[in-house]
Amino acid sequence: MDVAQLQRAFVEHTNSLFHEGYLDEQFTQLQQLQDESNPEFVVEVVSLFFEDAEKIINDLSKTLDQHPTDFQKVDAYVHQFKGSSSSIGAHRVKNLCIPFRAFCDERNKEGCIQCLQQVKQEYYVVKNKLETLFRLEHQILEAGGTIPMAD
Repeated sequence: MDVAQLQRAFVEHTNSLFHEGYLDEQFTQLQQLQDESNPEFVVEVVSLFFEDAEKIINDLSKTLDQHPTDFQKVDAYVHQFKGSSSSIGAHRVKNLCIPFRAFCDERNKEGCIQCLQQVKQEYYVVKNKLETLFRLEHQILEAGGTIPMAD
């Protein structure tokens, strides 16, 4: 693919992430903080989110497997996950944390387990989509192009 094709693919992919609700304006704000002095800013911030998310998901799984379930601990993890997903603009993940926290308040273990599965699924989808976006970005830069802003 030439640079123009890569740039088109980048814009289309970015637009689909917003249109399908995976990302919100917080991600745009992150992109606006990136400049020549820190060209890897978004990738670095999102990579830290991925590391945190993997740890939180594992902690949630372990805590929900324990008997009795410590719903306060589960809620603290979900609250942390909601905040970190919100900070990078992972809209769908953040929104799933709302009913998850409600199930914690109700001490509804089945509801929590179901929400964890949904959160995991949405997290892995957005992670794959963002990794694709970052690969396109890398290919554009490698080919000597500039990163276009999405619509």
